[in-house]
Amino acid sequence: MPTSQNATPWFKSAVVYQIYPKSFCDFDGDGLGDLKGIESKIEHLVALGVGAVWFSPFYPSPQKDNGYDISNYVDIDPRFGTLEDFDRLVSRLHSAGIRVIVDVVFNHSSDQHPWFQSALADRDSEYRDYYIWRDGRILEGQIVESEPNNWTAFFGGPSWSKAGDGGQYYLHTFTPEQPDLNWENPAVRAEIAQVMEFWIARGVDGFRMDVINLVSKAPGLPDGAVPGLNPDTIGIEHYGFGPRLLEFLTELRTTVIEPHNAQGRELALIGETPGLSPELARHLVADEGGPLDMIFHFEHVGIDQGQGGKFDTQPFDLRALKAVLATWNEAYGDDAWSSHYFDNHDQPRAVSRWGDGSPEAAKALAAMLILQRGTPFVYQGDEIGMVNAGFTSIDQYDDIESINRYAERIAAGQPREEILAALGLMGRDNARVPVRWAPGAGYGFTSGTPWIDFGQMPPGINASDQAGDPESVLSFYRELIALRREHSVFVDGSATFLALDDAAIFALERSINDDSLAALVLVNFSGGPAVVPAEVSARWPLFGAGAGEASGRVNRHVLGAGGVATAGTAGVAGSWRGAGNEPESSVMDPYEVVVVLRERS
Repeated sequence: MPTSQNATPWFKSAVVYQIYPKSFCDFDGDGLGDLKGIESKIEHLVALGVGAVWFSPFYPSPQKDNGYDISNYVDIDPRFGTLEDFDRLVSRLHSAGIRVIVDVVFNHSSDQHPWFQSALADRDSEYRDYYIWRDGRILEGQIVESEPNNWTAFFGGPSWSKAGDGGQYYLHTFTPEQPDLNWENPAVRAEIAQVMEFWIARGVDGFRMDVINLVSKAPGLPDGAVPGLNPDTIGIEHYGFGPRLLEFLTELRTTVIEPHNAQGRELALIGETPGLSPELARHLVADEGGPLDMIFHFEHVGIDQGQGGKFDTQPFDLRALKAVLATWNEAYGDDAWSSHYFDNHDQPRAVSRWGDGSPEAAKALAAMLILQRGTPFVYQGDEIGMVNAGFTSIDQYDDIESINRYAERIAAGQPREEILAALGLMGRDNARVPVRWAPGAGYGFTSGTPWIDFGQMPPGINASDQAGDPESVLSFYRELIALRREHSVFVDGSATFLALDDAAIFALERSINDDSLAALVLVNFSGGPAVVPAEVSARWPLFGAGAGEASGRVNRHVLGAGGVATAGTAGVAGSWRGAGNEPESSVMDPYEVVVVLRERS
């Protein structure tokens, strides 16, 4: 198992790479990614420079929600391999210096889990109280029974379904096939602890806990406010940060994680927490008393969504993104740790969503992500610039969220073309199409028929063609991750966002040791030339009239087409972007990235 070489915890120094097993690499040719396929790509991960991988669920599952409906928490779905395959994969990753984080879904199980099946079969079963059951109600003026409350599910419809016997309703904050577990029952929490111990014994280094902030429900399960902030989350104020959430997570930390860490394991606990504000999130991740090491929030991936939810798309505005990132950075301060992502299995490709789909936009997003303060999470395919799938028919979609939304909007009379355009931009399957490893049939992913359409992408988007190209997105990612690894300011330094009102330039200052070591990250995230803001020039006299006045050693990393160029000087004389561009030139090219390192003597 890899061990930390300094006082910085491994999960802070690592760049984490998320693997969605179903779409990563298919070893046996059945069209579905598998554990042996992941093992075959370890060299790719090593060359990329990542320090950890996070596996999305690989457990037995009916796949109603692509594996986030688990029917057995302590086994491998045969479609992905065996426990022996998993053990070998973990061992090989550890030998390569890469840690392993597994995804666990403890807010709900599959309705096919033996616990729920027993609860359905016998109302007196010990497993009945593993879930949340309520009688229906007759509302004033009605004669037909209604659900126990008005909560709505994340994927549409009410959060309640009647059991097969026609009796009580059970709660499901997602699909009816994903009944919520009852964390008020100590036996449930004990089962969860045993699941974690099972995987810790097999060598995992951390857990990413899906929608973990939803597990504590308000007593009485009261009705939600109507209309809610989002029509798919009416009632979330009663379970988004429930009264016992901190207690439950602290119990997991103290009973499962800390005993192993006391013996040198360095386990990490990460929570996905939709809907949390920075102030609430701090309670979960503060260095003193926070039960989690970091959380995933969702505020930044909602900046292009209107009041109608994620498919009510709005134009991207860089200022909105910077405002969210700066707010969270300020709220966390120096005593809480952030995680950062733009893409994952639930989000469309940011390069298509926020950028123009070009390799240059992919590189710009990489710099904005990886050089922030916090742990960057890179999603599979980001490193080769994969774009949205370009689906043109609902028949190409597999995701239940997209299929349900399409049916709802068709029934409501919305034009088919409008619905498909929204799904094409925001649907989750955009991130779930197979990774393209090589050109040609099957794209190096499979020798068979893929479980989902590959979609339409430019021919250069594949790992094989990019591996030896110094100007490729893949080469850029390798250089960028190496830059973060080699300079402590990008891990341990504080962060200050500059020029928040500039619509084109992303400007971030990192500093450490009373500014003795500092870095400036500049990205022109626009399709046209942009001027370096005056606020930046005033703090970093490398541009404009003040150029040449700085003292100390300056390294200028110019990232973009052509890879990374580095120059070290005693001042700032010479070009900062390449031949012909003197320091006083303060105009940045479209999607250009510049990183400046300064060490004061």
